[in-house]
Amino acid sequence: MGKRIRQQRAGRGGQQFRNRGHLRVAPAKYPPLSDVTLTGVVTELVHDPGRWVPLAHIELENGTEYYVPAAEGMYVGQKVAIGPDAPIAIGNTLPLGKIPEGTKVYNIELRPGDGGKLARQSGSYAIILGRSGRYTIVQLPSGRQKNILSTARATIGIPAGAGRTEKPLLKAGLAYYKWKPKAHIWPKVRGVAMNAVSHKFGGGSHQSVSIPSTVSRNAPPGRKVGHIAARRTGRRKR
Repeated sequence: MGKRIRQQRAGRGGQQFRNRGHLRVAPAKYPPLSDVTLTGVVTELVHDPGRWVPLAHIELENGTEYYVPAAEGMYVGQKVAIGPDAPIAIGNTLPLGKIPEGTKVYNIELRPGDGGKLARQSGSYAIILGRSGRYTIVQLPSGRQKNILSTARATIGIPAGAGRTEKPLLKAGLAYYKWKPKAHIWPKVRGVAMNAVSHKFGGGSHQSVSIPSTVSRNAPPGRKVGHIAARRTGRRKR
């Protein structure tokens, strides 16, 4: 019989490989686009399992309710505004074209109306650098600069929970609970550490693949292990 490796088990879709989406509170995104500036209030700050930033539940004056990642310093009962004429204040949401240069923003829409895609993780803010025609130049948390349509929206401030990665896990049990609510396999055993019967790279007197591990992007699940569609392997030539 052939080896039934981890990739094949994951492809079958067992309970241990599924995203625990039933634990999620709600999608964290802005309401649909509107030319009207609306005010609202933060009704509660909630913990969303698997998302390392709290969510702010906001209720607007027209009755619309939505969840967004909470800003550092946001509190229950805070008045917020969303729209092109909203004031420049922590927690308010405006189009990028209306936000002054040098302002720290987060939850940036990649395309106007998509609800927010960029700089949503705890402590990962972006900075408005300038304008270029219809576009706003934004420096992302990675340092990369990106041109985004000025009609796309963003929230002023920094996502709450900054400094989360500075606290050490100290023991493996905390890592277990860290990854439990997410679609992440943990612990993840290396193929070379397995027995020969369990993985293509297993067995041998030492932990080595012993064969070229570069495989095609279109390889079947039993073969698709190692360097998948690698552009290059080995030491880079100077």
